[in-house]
Amino acid sequence: MQVTVEELSSVTRKMKIVLPEKQVAKKLEKAYRKLKQDVSIKGFRKGKVPLNVLEKNYRPKVEMDVGEEMIQETYFDALQEMKLDAVAHPNIKFHNFEEDGSFVYEAEVDIRPEFELGQYKGIEVEQPEILVTDDEIDQELEKMRVQMAPLRSVTDRGIAEGDVVLVDFQGYHDGKPMEQVLGKDQSVDVGSGRMGKEFEENLMGLKKGENASKETPFPAEFPNPVLAGKNIEFKIDVKDVKERVLADLDDEFAKDVGKEFNTLAELKDHIRSEKLQQKEEGGKGDLSDKIMMKLVESHDFEVPERLVVYEAEMLVKEMDQNLQRQGLSLEATGMNRDDLAKNYRESAERRVRGDFIIKKIAEAEELKINEEDIENGFKRIAGQYNMSIDEVKKYFAKREDLLPYMNELLNEKVVEFLREQADIKRVPAGEGKKADNADSKTGEDA
Repeated sequence: MQVTVEELSSVTRKMKIVLPEKQVAKKLEKAYRKLKQDVSIKGFRKGKVPLNVLEKNYRPKVEMDVGEEMIQETYFDALQEMKLDAVAHPNIKFHNFEEDGSFVYEAEVDIRPEFELGQYKGIEVEQPEILVTDDEIDQELEKMRVQMAPLRSVTDRGIAEGDVVLVDFQGYHDGKPMEQVLGKDQSVDVGSGRMGKEFEENLMGLKKGENASKETPFPAEFPNPVLAGKNIEFKIDVKDVKERVLADLDDEFAKDVGKEFNTLAELKDHIRSEKLQQKEEGGKGDLSDKIMMKLVESHDFEVPERLVVYEAEMLVKEMDQNLQRQGLSLEATGMNRDDLAKNYRESAERRVRGDFIIKKIAEAEELKINEEDIENGFKRIAGQYNMSIDEVKKYFAKREDLLPYMNELLNEKVVEFLREQADIKRVPAGEGKKADNADSKTGEDA
């Protein structure tokens, strides 16, 4: 095997591999020998078909199969011989059986970027002071009060905020019914905003049994792209109206929430503790985003184009899956996949660069994933998705499923190390909020 390498960029190589006639001939002979036993051709007994007849009828297929097999068998050996650290599957640009009997193929190979690590320990980041206010506790109590309230039918008044109503509706745009803006026996918690405040406002004042037609303008930034920027006419049939019977916030209410609470004060303490824990966990994520943002900004190096393209496609896929959970699709909303991928390119490049930086830090600090890390990861997934650990392990039984998750665990371990090493400046709650919001997209994408 002869291997030559041409540098196409700092992160891409073109590798030309030539396999000698003797090696190729053995592969072809073996393939035709197997084919001879398997095929039936009119005029010949099975297993007695001459080689020249087989070549005449099956040569393109045999050469395709043998070529693919030889590429699979020799590609990684060629990488090792040339000491190339590939980070993606190769792009086979050319392959051919030559007149001299040799087999030649060319592969474009994306390799790991070479760069010097800058500062990654002691990165300065600000973290707002974590507080739980009395107002937040009161809001949480009100949510509990609403969630636990029994419902009572209403017939003597129109719909008001806080009511739960059952409706049929159909949306029309330019006089035409919209297939995706249709609801039968749809339960609406009026005032919650879950159906969009624009739609919920249409219901205010309507009574059980009433039909109405409401013209509703939706802003261009409305989350549902099917409705965004359009004037929609809703035809609504109110089938039922119920109001919540809210309990008093007292010790009896606390006991109804859980047997472990005897007083409202105990319930409030529990809420404060839980919200504080949630904020602390969220604070870790914010710190990670800020650290990664600074690392990406301070490390400027070329990354493989194909990895960027792949990452952008994954971001588009994530958006498509989110829409599907809402009963929508990219095509239905008029969004173009190629345009979205272009819009995501910058974010995708930051993610790819951030991943290379993380791996470089892992090597420098000799951080690795062990069995305990994997087991703890399985336990976390089991808790998140209400699965048994055995079910989680079965899901990751295949190597191709486990390896990406191990990569995710390693990234988490490195980011946790970076948080521990960071120079965290505590600031009063609310300070730096404007800057945080401006940077949040970069931090998340990294």
